[in-house]
Amino acid sequence: MGNHGREKLGVWVALIVFGALATLQLHGMERWAALSQIESGDNDKAVGAAGEISRYQIKPEVWRRYTKPDADWQDPQDSLAVAREIMQERCADFEATFHRAPTDREFYILWNAPARIQSPSKAVTARAERFCNLVALR
Repeated sequence: MGNHGREKLGVWVALIVFGALATLQLHGMERWAALSQIESGDNDKAVGAAGEISRYQIKPEVWRRYTKPDADWQDPQDSLAVAREIMQERCADFEATFHRAPTDREFYILWNAPARIQSPSKAVTARAERFCNLVALR
């Protein structure tokens, strides 16, 4: 194969890799957008009945465990960073147990009821279905 052929192959490989990464990133953002919509209606100032904070409705003790001291729970970027840290750990634990990545339904259950991944409540199951529908629509 000549230099021109190698260059052409290199461009195709780069396009395929870029496309795969873009798809993964897009899918990730779809999950976060759906999670925010279900948890708070995208309300950055939301406070839940049990004191949950941010658009993702994170329990304050969990927020403190994963956040930097200067993070603002009303800032969507800070909230997303904390939510990603939380889910990175939970998804890693899931993958170590089940030897695969969580489905969208399991992702939502891991967010809401990680200890009950195999037997979530009816309410969590219903919200997980709504979450999956939102992910599929976006």
